[in-house]
Amino acid sequence: MGAATHKPSRRSLGLLFSVAVALSTSCSLTYLAAQTASMLEPGPQPPDVPLEWKKLVGIYADEPKSIQPFAESKHSFVLLEQDGKLLWRDDAGKSLPIQVMGETIFPPEGGKRVAGHSIERNQAGYATGFCYLNYCYARTDPGADFSRSYHITPARPVKALRNEALAASPPHEEGNFRKPELVELTTLEPAIHLDIRYATKNDFLGTPVYTQARAFLQRPAAEALVRALHKLQPLGYGLLIHDAYRPWYVTKIFWDATPPEGKIFVADPSQGSRHNRGCAVDLTLYDLATGKPIDMPGTYDEMSPRSFPDYPGGTSLQRWHRDLLRRAMESEGFTVYEHEWWHFDYKDWHEYPILNIKFEDLHSGQGLASAQ
Repeated sequence: MGAATHKPSRRSLGLLFSVAVALSTSCSLTYLAAQTASMLEPGPQPPDVPLEWKKLVGIYADEPKSIQPFAESKHSFVLLEQDGKLLWRDDAGKSLPIQVMGETIFPPEGGKRVAGHSIERNQAGYATGFCYLNYCYARTDPGADFSRSYHITPARPVKALRNEALAASPPHEEGNFRKPELVELTTLEPAIHLDIRYATKNDFLGTPVYTQARAFLQRPAAEALVRALHKLQPLGYGLLIHDAYRPWYVTKIFWDATPPEGKIFVADPSQGSRHNRGCAVDLTLYDLATGKPIDMPGTYDEMSPRSFPDYPGGTSLQRWHRDLLRRAMESEGFTVYEHEWWHFDYKDWHEYPILNIKFEDLHSGQGLASAQ
């Protein structure tokens, strides 16, 4: 007897069609995600450079060795890596190649090589300056230890500043504001990691200011942050949050603790901060495979030109990562702050009021944080 021939039922055909559509849709979404991710890239990813070069790149000033550091420096120079070469960029923006031989560096001068300068280093092996006889190029940026943030000596004891700030009140505001809806970021996406420096001694004041290591944003900003993260994940990156919503009293502590020359890096409490409104976030990239933070041209909370989003120094790969973070955030309605590559403001920040709710007075439920 011959084998029986069976025609597929309409139900079977429908199931097969549904599976095919689902597979096609999944492939299309995967392709679109990869395409969207690749569009974020600021050009081809450059190769990494030897650690030795990373220990040299930085900002230097020329000065006699006998003078107090940086007291009468006349010119500033940036030692950077670009296209696989070490370059010496002067304060007019002109770049010339330099040569390094062992522990000797040959800075250019007027297009000609000068006498070799010996490299001076700290205990970690990072260059602190280049000296020849009694003349040095002294490093003026705060260093290259990316595991620690920059530190200042508070103008007054932080304990006293905290008591004053808690007793003070935020500035009065007129206007119709949106109802705050702070969302705890870690409830939204497991690839959002936290490194809340202000809850530790590893912040720029050298003492904890936050009572809890938590991060909140207004819901529209939080959801935009997650979308930016999803664009970065196909490229192998997650987001590491240093700070987000900040109670107003903490902004006052920062302002009162910071000396005049550093106040461009902190918000004036009389005006309030976009952090106070729950619409600003400080963050960086981390490697999804290793969980380690990505090297950037400067460190978080650093008070030096390395913090500027357009700082030309560092290495090509460090600048590439900094620009990738910026492109991802800007694609979802954030704007980078002109003095800090890590700080991004959400587009609707002006529609929310200044808040002064302590972290310990916020509770979470299904991602929503509200005052108890």
